[in-house]
Order: sequence, then C-alpha cells, then structure tokens
Amino acid sequence: MARMLALAHHVEAAICRRQVQSAADMACQLEFTRARVTQLLDLVLLAPDIQEAVLFLDAVDGVEPLSERRLRAIAHAENWGVQREKWRALVDSCRIKPCGNSEAGVALEF
Repeated sequence: MARMLALAHHVEAAICRRQVQSAADMACQLEFTRARVTQLLDLVLLAPDIQEAVLFLDAVDGVEPLSERRLRAIAHAENWGVQREKWRALVDSCRIKPCGNSEAGVALEF
C-alpha cells in the first residue's frame, strides 16, 4: 500500500507540474488504464495522518493488512473527519492496535 500511495503522489505531482497533459496521458506512460490511474489518485484524497499511518503498515508474510479498495472507500468520504471515523472503524475491525502520538490515533503496530 505504501508503494501505491507513493505512486499516487508521483502521478499527481507529474500532472500538476504539467510533465504530462492529463491523467489519461499518464495512464498511457504507465501502461495502466485511465480507471486505474483514477483509483490511484483517489489515495491522495486521504487525510494526511491516515496516509502517514498507511506508510507505516507492514505486510505480514507478504499479505497487506488492508486492501486498497477499502482505503479508496475511505478516501471518498465527504471530509477528513468522516475519513478518520471510517479509518478507526476499519482499524478496529482488522484488529490492528493504535500506537504512537498521532492526533487521530491512527498510527499502527501489529
């Protein structure tokens, strides 16, 4: 997930810097569909503290603890406050323990 989030930021930056004309052009360069690039860009809509927590998640035996689909669903929430509520519910349902000093309480450890 951390790699997908990093790629999403890279794609967004390339579009903002006009290194590519559009998300569709980026999709061609990456050999992705336009829909896939849109899905990636959804990840940058996550609240910054949730993005940080995602960066610190560890795959266990090569398996990601959370799916990208679930994170995109959170990203589509109307605001960061609602995102944080949905994030906490997801963290609780996956039995991931909160840790650290994060204001939103979403830094994670296993």
